[in-house]
Amino acid sequence: MAGATLLTLLDDITTMLDDVASMTKVAAGKTAGIVGDDLALNAKSVLGTPAERELPVVWAVAKGSLVNKVILVPAALLLSVFLPFLVKPLLMLGGLYLCYEGAEKILHHHAKPHAHSGKIETEADKIKGAIRTDFILSGEIIVITLGIVANEPMINRVSVLVAVGLGMTIVVYGLVAAIVKLDDFGLHLAQKTGATKKTGELILRGAPHFMRALGIIGTAAMFLVGGQILWHGIPALHHALEAFSHGLAGMAISGVFGILAGLLAVGVEKVIRRLLRRSG
Repeated sequence: MAGATLLTLLDDITTMLDDVASMTKVAAGKTAGIVGDDLALNAKSVLGTPAERELPVVWAVAKGSLVNKVILVPAALLLSVFLPFLVKPLLMLGGLYLCYEGAEKILHHHAKPHAHSGKIETEADKIKGAIRTDFILSGEIIVITLGIVANEPMINRVSVLVAVGLGMTIVVYGLVAAIVKLDDFGLHLAQKTGATKKTGELILRGAPHFMRALGIIGTAAMFLVGGQILWHGIPALHHALEAFSHGLAGMAISGVFGILAGLLAVGVEKVIRRLLRRSG
């Protein structure tokens, strides 16, 4: 009898693990786009950091990302049980913040030095900004994953959310670390001879362009992800544009919506700051 009970328990555990693996795979597929954006945004956050500080910065952001998951996974589970109606508004706020951040970066990039806040962005500022952005993107991934496992037993929900959260962190920050050290790898190869030397020189020439491209992609990702969240979250707008929600048309709509929302958010923030200064 004890042997039969043990076999039943092992069978139940195996079935649960199979279910968790299957749902984790589905969640990974549905959130792959956001994970890609997370990668671009985090690689962009290391731009301008001295070579010897690149990996420490990546590690600091990765640790912050893990803390984000520790906060987000329990919070998502609690919201799904007690306050499910808050999930969508929080998603919308997260999307708006991404658009705001993208607009801020573009406006500050093109502004004259004295038109900026006057504060030079330090390493700590970069890390904090990257962790804030990671919190939003991680939140979107966790909520999407939660939707996939919403009707599953609690143990399955927890297992899938933890697997997706940890897996995303390891993949994203492992790749970011590899990307930011690409120039060092190229330098190492360039010190060799023959074809290896030429490969290293090619990497060295291409690395700065690659990093700048990642910076552009990262900013564009803020508008694309944030804009998509926003217009998909407005039922009437989503229904009206549903036929164009896929492929390049969907990306164009998301981008335009994201840029407009971001500029509007920056404008509103400036008006509020002026009013507060006058009232103060």
